[in-house]
Amino acid sequence: MTANSESRRNWIPKRIVRRCTDQICDAEIWKLAWEALISNRMRAILTILGVMIGTACVVLVVTVAMAGRRYILGQIEGVGANLIYANRVDPGTGAPPALADEISPADMAAVKAEIPNAVQVAGTRKIEMTVIANGEPYPIDLVGVTDGYQQIRKLVVDHGSYFTSDDLASQNKICLITQGLAALVFPSDDPVGQDIRIGDLHFTVIGVFHERAGLFGNSGLTGRSVIVPFPVISYYTGTDFFDTLYAQADQPSNVPAVTSEITEVLHDRHRPGAEYEAQNLAGILDTARDIAAALTILLIVISLIALVISGVGIMNIMLVTVTERTREIGIRKAIGARQDSIRFQFLVEALMISGIGAAIGVGIAIAIPAAVNFGLSFVPDLGDFNLPVSWVSVVLAFLVSFSTGVIFGYLPANRAAKLQPTESLYHE
Repeated sequence: MTANSESRRNWIPKRIVRRCTDQICDAEIWKLAWEALISNRMRAILTILGVMIGTACVVLVVTVAMAGRRYILGQIEGVGANLIYANRVDPGTGAPPALADEISPADMAAVKAEIPNAVQVAGTRKIEMTVIANGEPYPIDLVGVTDGYQQIRKLVVDHGSYFTSDDLASQNKICLITQGLAALVFPSDDPVGQDIRIGDLHFTVIGVFHERAGLFGNSGLTGRSVIVPFPVISYYTGTDFFDTLYAQADQPSNVPAVTSEITEVLHDRHRPGAEYEAQNLAGILDTARDIAAALTILLIVISLIALVISGVGIMNIMLVTVTERTREIGIRKAIGARQDSIRFQFLVEALMISGIGAAIGVGIAIAIPAAVNFGLSFVPDLGDFNLPVSWVSVVLAFLVSFSTGVIFGYLPANRAAKLQPTESLYHE
């Protein structure tokens, strides 16, 4: 027998005899459990680390999911939750479309007159052009717009001014350009009032704009777009029709009805073989919600697996602890400790591990979004974007982690409680 095992043999009885009479043992169990963890602090720290990571993952996953959903909703609100857009659909016959099948200004006027819940209606036509910058040609989109387009698409004029109603009804060669195009063509000059050559045409820039939010690939605008009054496009091309017809419903609840009514108006005004499709953001929103929900569930399952693994770690550590302290358990039973007291002590040790890990994990999960939000506050382009922390997820993650200690700590605690005193006293 070594000196260490001899000192351990002598130390255990004194400690147990001093603290574990049947009347006071339960009151001292928490202190005994804490001292047991301190005596094996490295083992306890590593086990707590597993619980901490699992708990933090659960909270952070929910936080990221909420931030994603909030961002998507913000994008849709920026576009306009009441927005409907309609296009002519290619039937796939291979035949060139008839000019009579295109969406015309007369169709736009009919939508305004026949659909009272459509409070704004506008049309656009886009053609591909080139602009000369630094002696080099760059492809751009020249987009003709009608009155109401700015309100529907929520365009923000950063510098200069937007078209007046008279401008939009005229063939004046004036335009607004995007921020990206302004930086390309006029890198060091104020673009407002400058002349810009687009193809064979010359326009005067009256403003620089950007979209408040993109229409998920269907806005008709890019980083290098130029918008002009629609009559200019009509005069330049010699045709008078729209690529896209936009409408804005008076309230979100009327969006499905307005969408159907626009389709009906277009079909009624054109030959039977012509096909049209009106869409809104409801489908995109539902799809985004479904994807966000599926990803959230998947990530939460992965996080719960991490918690289960940490629970298995708690059980393994506690089983090793029971084996190492078999003689101590035997001595406690020999001087009158009850099975419940033994079981409770080891459960308390497991609860301490899971509770400390859960508390630290929750603290980290709250601190990370707070730090990110603080950093984002110095980026004005992001607006009010932030990472929200769900206090429901915090409470649930803590409770699940705490329960992990109870569930996985019960087996080792029950095993310790059922050890026979006579066999335990002879254990080394």
